[in-house]
Amino acid sequence: MSMQEDLDQNITSTENESEELEPTTDPVATTDSIAQDSPEQGEDKPHRKVRTGVVVSNKMDKSILVRVTRRVRHPLYKKYFFKSKNFMAHDENNECNEGDTVRIVETRPLSARKRWRLEEIVERAK
Repeated sequence: MSMQEDLDQNITSTENESEELEPTTDPVATTDSIAQDSPEQGEDKPHRKVRTGVVVSNKMDKSILVRVTRRVRHPLYKKYFFKSKNFMAHDENNECNEGDTVRIVETRPLSARKRWRLEEIVERAK
Protein backbone atom coordinates (compact mmCIF):
# COMPACT_ATOMS: atom_id res chain seq x y z
CA MET A 1 0.00 0.00 0.00
CA SER A 2 1.16 3.40 -0.82
CA MET A 3 0.98 6.38 1.44
CA GLN A 4 -1.75 7.99 -0.64
CA GLU A 5 -3.96 4.92 -0.26
CA ASP A 6 -3.48 4.96 3.52
CA LEU A 7 -4.59 8.60 3.71
CA ASP A 8 -7.65 7.94 1.55
CA GLN A 9 -8.64 5.01 3.74
CA ASN A 10 -8.24 7.07 6.96
CA ILE A 11 -10.34 9.90 5.55
CA THR A 12 -13.18 7.59 4.57
CA SER A 13 -13.09 5.81 7.94
CA THR A 14 -13.35 9.11 9.85
CA GLU A 15 -16.25 10.22 7.65
CA ASN A 16 -18.11 7.00 8.45
CA GLU A 17 -17.51 7.44 12.19
CA SER A 18 -18.77 11.03 12.14
CA GLU A 19 -21.92 9.95 10.29
CA GLU A 20 -22.61 7.39 13.00
CA LEU A 21 -22.24 9.95 15.80
CA GLU A 22 -24.44 12.71 14.34
CA PRO A 23 -27.92 11.16 14.60
CA THR A 24 -27.72 10.35 18.33
CA THR A 25 -29.29 12.95 20.64
CA ASP A 26 -29.26 13.27 24.38
CA PRO A 27 -32.78 13.93 25.79
CA VAL A 28 -31.37 15.45 28.98
CA ALA A 29 -29.40 18.06 27.05
CA THR A 30 -32.49 19.15 25.10
CA THR A 31 -34.62 19.62 28.24
CA ASP A 32 -31.86 21.66 29.91
CA SER A 33 -31.54 23.96 26.91
CA ILE A 34 -35.32 24.47 26.82
CA ALA A 35 -35.42 25.34 30.53
CA GLN A 36 -32.68 27.92 30.09
CA ASP A 37 -34.34 29.54 27.08
CA SER A 38 -37.79 30.00 28.61
CA PRO A 39 -37.94 33.10 30.86
CA GLU A 40 -40.90 31.81 32.90
CA GLN A 41 -39.09 28.83 34.39
CA GLY A 42 -35.48 29.97 34.62
CA GLU A 43 -35.85 33.32 36.39
CA ASP A 44 -35.83 33.40 40.17
CA LYS A 45 -36.84 36.55 41.97
CA PRO A 46 -34.43 37.65 44.66
CA HIS A 47 -35.51 36.53 48.10
CA ARG A 48 -36.75 39.46 50.16
CA LYS A 49 -36.76 39.54 53.94
CA VAL A 50 -40.19 39.67 55.57
CA ARG A 51 -40.85 40.87 59.14
CA THR A 52 -44.01 41.13 61.24
CA GLY A 53 -44.32 43.80 63.88
CA VAL A 54 -46.46 46.45 65.56
CA VAL A 55 -46.80 50.03 64.34
CA VAL A 56 -45.27 52.37 66.92
CA SER A 57 -45.68 55.66 65.06
CA ASN A 58 -47.59 56.88 62.01
CA LYS A 59 -47.04 60.63 62.43
CA MET A 60 -44.99 60.93 59.25
CA ASP A 61 -46.42 61.28 55.75
CA LYS A 62 -46.39 57.90 53.91
CA SER A 63 -44.09 56.39 56.55
CA ILE A 64 -44.54 54.24 59.62
CA LEU A 65 -42.25 53.05 62.38
CA VAL A 66 -42.62 49.31 63.02
CA ARG A 67 -41.26 47.56 66.12
CA VAL A 68 -40.27 43.95 65.43
CA THR A 69 -39.82 41.86 68.58
CA ARG A 70 -38.05 38.52 68.67
CA ARG A 71 -37.41 36.00 71.43
CA VAL A 72 -33.72 35.17 72.05
CA ARG A 73 -32.07 32.59 74.29
CA HIS A 74 -29.12 33.73 76.37
CA PRO A 75 -26.04 31.74 75.35
CA LEU A 76 -24.70 31.24 78.90
CA TYR A 77 -27.73 31.37 81.22
CA LYS A 78 -30.21 29.74 78.78
CA LYS A 79 -32.97 32.14 79.78
CA TYR A 80 -35.23 33.55 77.05
CA PHE A 81 -35.71 37.29 76.72
CA PHE A 82 -37.09 39.69 74.12
CA LYS A 83 -35.12 41.92 71.80
CA SER A 84 -36.79 44.51 69.62
CA LYS A 85 -35.75 46.65 66.70
CA ASN A 86 -37.51 49.52 64.93
CA PHE A 87 -37.82 49.64 61.15
CA MET A 88 -38.96 52.61 59.10
CA ALA A 89 -41.39 51.41 56.41
CA HIS A 90 -43.17 53.01 53.46
CA ASP A 91 -46.98 53.25 53.79
CA GLU A 92 -48.17 54.61 50.44
CA ASN A 93 -51.82 55.23 51.40
CA ASN A 94 -51.33 56.22 55.06
CA GLU A 95 -53.65 53.38 56.07
CA CYS A 96 -51.86 52.18 59.22
CA ASN A 97 -52.61 53.34 62.74
CA GLU A 98 -50.63 52.92 65.93
CA GLY A 99 -51.01 49.44 67.41
CA ASP A 100 -51.72 47.68 64.08
CA THR A 101 -49.87 44.43 63.44
CA VAL A 102 -48.31 44.65 59.98
CA ARG A 103 -46.07 42.66 57.64
CA ILE A 104 -43.22 44.58 56.01
CA VAL A 105 -40.96 43.53 53.13
CA GLU A 106 -37.41 44.55 52.34
CA THR A 107 -37.06 46.79 49.30
CA ARG A 108 -34.64 49.18 47.64
CA PRO A 109 -33.60 52.27 49.62
CA LEU A 110 -36.49 54.75 49.56
CA SER A 111 -34.85 57.41 51.74
CA ALA A 112 -31.97 57.76 54.17
CA ARG A 113 -33.57 55.40 56.72
CA LYS A 114 -36.39 53.68 54.80
CA ARG A 115 -35.56 50.27 53.33
CA TRP A 116 -38.87 48.49 53.98
CA ARG A 117 -42.40 48.80 52.58
CA LEU A 118 -45.77 47.80 53.97
CA GLU A 119 -46.99 44.51 52.50
CA GLU A 120 -50.22 44.02 54.43
CA ILE A 121 -52.02 44.84 57.64
CA VAL A 122 -52.34 41.56 59.54
CA GLU A 123 -54.52 42.84 62.38
CA ARG A 124 -56.06 46.21 63.18
CA ALA A 125 -55.63 47.78 66.64
CA LYS A 126 -58.61 47.45 68.96
